[in-house]
Amino acid sequence: MEKEQNNETIKNQSDQKNNQELKSTNNDNEVSKGSDDEEVIKKEESEKKILELEDKLSRTLAEMENQRRRFEKEKEDAYEYGGFALAKECLNLIDNLERSKQILENDEALKDSEALKKTLEHLDIINKDLISIFSKNKIKPIESLNKKLDPNFHQAMMEIEDNQKEPGTIVKEIQKGFTIKERLLRPSLVCVSKKNEKSSENSEKNKENSDDK
Repeated sequence: MEKEQNNETIKNQSDQKNNQELKSTNNDNEVSKGSDDEEVIKKEESEKKILELEDKLSRTLAEMENQRRRFEKEKEDAYEYGGFALAKECLNLIDNLERSKQILENDEALKDSEALKKTLEHLDIINKDLISIFSKNKIKPIESLNKKLDPNFHQAMMEIEDNQKEPGTIVKEIQKGFTIKERLLRPSLVCVSKKNEKSSENSEKNKENSDDK
């Protein structure tokens, strides 16, 4: 009897020990699992931060490249068109020469005189020299007469009835326009042709009468 009790005690102690070992193992597994989860979370956060930094770096590099291109463009424009304002002011010299020429030509006291002839010759020489200097600096006059009106280069000031030309054809130049290196310096001020209204009405009537026949 006493022997059986001892065996029972030993068995209970062994079971308790096994249970304790099992609990310890489970606790170790839970700690190990928790540690693995933390590692995974930390790894994901690190990867996310790396991606964010890479994105910021890419944006910064792209912005730096855009700024470099803008700077290069501004530098090229400054070199190519740095004299734009000066060139535009210099056009007044040509305008004033042309006005002076017209005033002298319309002066009855000087008409047909030798003095007028020589003065006009000198004004023409000065005008040609100015045009030559402009041309060397890629400042060129815009061709206007007998051309179709181009809003990019011409500004229509008035219409003139002319049945001999297509409507919208430039028939008179009020002020000469210029370009500088393919850029508009100032537009040509022009007069354009339009059909005579009465003539157009007669043409329509004649056409109707012809169709009726």
